Amino acid sequence: MSIRQCPSAKKISLRQRPDAARQGGFTLVELIVFIVVIAIGMGALLAVFNQSVVQSVDPVVRIKALEKGQALMDEILARKFAENTPTGGVPACGSLAQAACTPITADSDFDDVGDYHGYSNTTDSRFPVSVVVVNAGGDLGLTADYARRITVSVGMPDGNTLRLTAYKVNF
Repeated sequence: MSIRQCPSAKKISLRQRPDAARQGGFTLVELIVFIVVIAIGMGALLAVFNQSVVQSVDPVVRIKALEKGQALMDEILARKFAENTPTGGVPACGSLAQAACTPITADSDFDDVGDYHGYSNTTDSRFPVSVVVVNAGGDLGLTADYARRITVSVGMPDGNTLRLTAYKVNF
Protein backbone atom coordinates (compact mmCIF):
# COMPACT_ATOMS: atom_id res chain seq x y z
CA MET A 1 0.00 0.00 0.00
CA SER A 2 1.40 3.31 -0.90
CA ILE A 3 0.74 6.66 0.58
CA ARG A 4 -0.94 8.84 -1.88
CA GLN A 5 -1.21 12.50 -1.83
CA CYS A 6 -4.48 14.15 -2.29
CA PRO A 7 -4.50 15.81 -5.68
CA SER A 8 -5.91 19.04 -4.29
CA ALA A 9 -3.20 19.39 -1.59
CA LYS A 10 -0.51 21.86 -2.42
CA LYS A 11 2.88 22.18 -0.97
CA ILE A 12 3.42 25.54 0.67
CA SER A 13 6.92 26.74 1.13
CA LEU A 14 8.15 29.53 3.40
CA ARG A 15 8.84 31.58 0.34
CA GLN A 16 5.18 31.55 -0.62
CA ARG A 17 4.05 32.76 2.88
CA PRO A 18 5.50 36.22 3.57
CA ASP A 19 4.12 36.33 7.16
CA ALA A 20 5.72 33.02 8.19
CA ALA A 21 8.90 34.73 9.38
CA ARG A 22 6.91 36.93 11.83
CA GLN A 23 5.63 33.96 13.85
CA GLY A 24 8.80 33.67 15.90
CA GLY A 25 7.47 35.14 19.25
CA PHE A 26 8.43 38.26 21.20
CA THR A 27 11.30 40.52 20.40
CA LEU A 28 13.98 41.24 22.97
CA VAL A 29 12.72 44.81 23.42
CA GLU A 30 9.16 43.60 24.10
CA LEU A 31 10.46 41.10 26.65
CA ILE A 32 12.51 43.77 28.48
CA VAL A 33 9.54 46.17 28.55
CA PHE A 34 7.35 43.38 29.96
CA ILE A 35 9.88 42.61 32.72
CA VAL A 36 10.19 46.29 33.65
CA VAL A 37 6.40 46.72 33.85
CA ILE A 38 6.01 43.59 36.00
CA ALA A 39 8.89 44.70 38.28
CA ILE A 40 7.27 48.13 38.84
CA GLY A 41 3.91 46.49 39.55
CA MET A 42 5.44 44.01 42.00
CA GLY A 43 7.36 46.80 43.72
CA ALA A 44 4.18 48.81 44.25
CA LEU A 45 2.33 45.72 45.47
CA LEU A 46 5.09 44.85 47.95
CA ALA A 47 5.17 48.44 49.24
CA VAL A 48 1.43 48.31 49.98
CA PHE A 49 1.83 44.90 51.60
CA ASN A 50 4.75 46.13 53.73
CA GLN A 51 2.74 49.16 54.89
CA SER A 52 -0.21 46.98 55.90
CA VAL A 53 2.08 44.66 57.87
CA VAL A 54 3.63 47.61 59.72
CA GLN A 55 0.22 49.10 60.50
CA SER A 56 -1.20 45.79 61.71
CA VAL A 57 1.09 46.04 64.75
CA ASP A 58 0.16 49.67 65.41
CA PRO A 59 -3.16 48.90 67.19
CA VAL A 60 -1.40 46.54 69.60
CA VAL A 61 1.17 49.22 70.47
CA ARG A 62 -1.52 51.88 70.89
CA ILE A 63 -3.58 49.63 73.16
CA LYS A 64 -0.56 48.93 75.36
CA ALA A 65 0.18 52.66 75.61
CA LEU A 66 -3.48 53.38 76.36
CA GLU A 67 -3.57 50.75 79.10
CA LYS A 68 -0.43 52.17 80.73
CA GLY A 69 -1.82 55.70 80.61
CA GLN A 70 -5.27 54.71 81.81
CA ALA A 71 -3.88 52.75 84.76
CA LEU A 72 -1.85 55.77 85.89
CA MET A 73 -4.79 58.14 85.32
CA ASP A 74 -7.05 55.91 87.44
CA GLU A 75 -4.43 55.90 90.20
CA ILE A 76 -4.19 59.71 90.15
CA LEU A 77 -7.96 60.29 90.08
CA ALA A 78 -8.36 58.06 93.14
CA ARG A 79 -6.29 60.56 95.20
CA LYS A 80 -7.50 63.61 97.13
CA PHE A 81 -7.87 66.98 95.40
CA ALA A 82 -5.28 68.79 97.56
CA GLU A 83 -2.98 68.07 100.48
CA ASN A 84 -5.42 69.48 103.05
CA THR A 85 -8.57 67.95 101.55
CA PRO A 86 -10.13 65.56 104.06
CA THR A 87 -10.59 61.91 103.11
CA GLY A 88 -13.78 61.65 101.08
CA GLY A 89 -13.44 65.25 99.91
CA VAL A 90 -16.15 66.71 102.17
CA PRO A 91 -16.02 69.49 103.14
CA ALA A 92 -14.07 70.79 100.14
CA CYS A 93 -10.88 72.69 100.80
CA GLY A 94 -11.41 76.42 100.50
CA SER A 95 -14.98 76.18 101.79
CA LEU A 96 -16.14 77.94 104.94
CA ALA A 97 -15.44 74.92 107.11
CA GLN A 98 -12.06 74.12 105.61
CA ALA A 99 -8.74 75.89 105.01
CA ALA A 100 -7.75 77.11 101.54
CA CYS A 101 -6.55 74.49 99.08
CA THR A 102 -2.83 73.88 98.98
CA PRO A 103 -1.10 74.76 95.72
CA ILE A 104 0.10 72.13 93.27
CA THR A 105 3.40 70.91 94.67
CA ALA A 106 4.90 67.51 94.08
CA ASP A 107 6.02 65.51 97.08
CA SER A 108 6.92 61.88 97.51
CA ASP A 109 3.85 60.64 99.39
CA PHE A 110 1.55 60.78 96.32
CA ASP A 111 -1.56 61.27 98.48
CA ASP A 112 -3.11 64.07 96.38
CA VAL A 113 -3.43 64.96 92.70
CA GLY A 114 -0.81 67.74 92.87
CA ASP A 115 1.87 65.29 94.00
CA TYR A 116 1.91 63.78 90.50
CA HIS A 117 2.85 67.06 88.79
CA GLY A 118 6.16 66.48 87.00
CA TYR A 119 6.03 62.72 87.59
CA SER A 120 7.80 60.63 84.96
CA ASN A 121 8.50 56.95 84.64
CA THR A 122 11.03 55.69 82.10
CA THR A 123 11.55 52.16 83.42
CA ASP A 124 10.00 50.88 80.17
CA SER A 125 12.01 52.87 77.61
CA ARG A 126 9.56 51.97 74.84
CA PHE A 127 6.65 53.57 76.72
CA PRO A 128 7.90 56.53 78.83
CA VAL A 129 5.17 58.14 80.94
CA SER A 130 4.94 61.73 82.21
CA VAL A 131 2.27 63.69 84.10
CA VAL A 132 1.38 67.38 84.21
CA VAL A 133 -1.16 68.80 86.70
CA VAL A 134 -2.39 72.40 86.41
CA ASN A 135 -5.17 74.50 87.93
CA ALA A 136 -7.86 74.64 85.27
CA GLY A 137 -11.14 75.68 86.88
CA GLY A 138 -11.56 78.29 84.13
CA ASP A 139 -11.84 75.47 81.57
CA LEU A 140 -15.00 74.32 83.36
CA GLY A 141 -16.42 77.74 84.25
CA LEU A 142 -15.21 77.58 87.88
CA THR A 143 -12.66 79.58 89.80
CA ALA A 144 -9.12 78.72 88.69
CA ASP A 145 -8.10 76.68 91.74
CA TYR A 146 -11.39 74.78 92.01
CA ALA A 147 -10.45 72.18 89.36
CA ARG A 148 -7.21 70.59 88.25
CA ARG A 149 -6.45 69.25 84.79
CA ILE A 150 -4.35 66.09 84.77
CA THR A 151 -2.56 65.19 81.54
CA VAL A 152 -0.85 61.81 81.27
CA SER A 153 1.45 61.44 78.25
CA VAL A 154 2.68 58.05 77.10
CA GLY A 155 5.42 57.84 74.46
CA MET A 156 5.26 55.04 71.90
CA PRO A 157 8.07 53.25 70.04
CA ASP A 158 7.10 54.90 66.73
CA GLY A 159 7.75 58.38 68.18
CA ASN A 160 4.10 59.35 68.65
CA THR A 161 2.69 60.38 72.03
CA LEU A 162 -0.67 59.36 73.46
CA ARG A 163 -2.22 61.96 75.79
CA LEU A 164 -5.01 61.35 78.27
CA THR A 165 -6.62 64.32 80.02
CA ALA A 166 -9.03 64.38 82.95
CA TYR A 167 -10.26 66.92 85.49
CA LYS A 168 -10.35 66.51 89.26
CA VAL A 169 -12.85 68.94 90.83
CA ASN A 170 -12.81 70.20 94.41
CA PHE A 171 -16.31 69.25 95.54
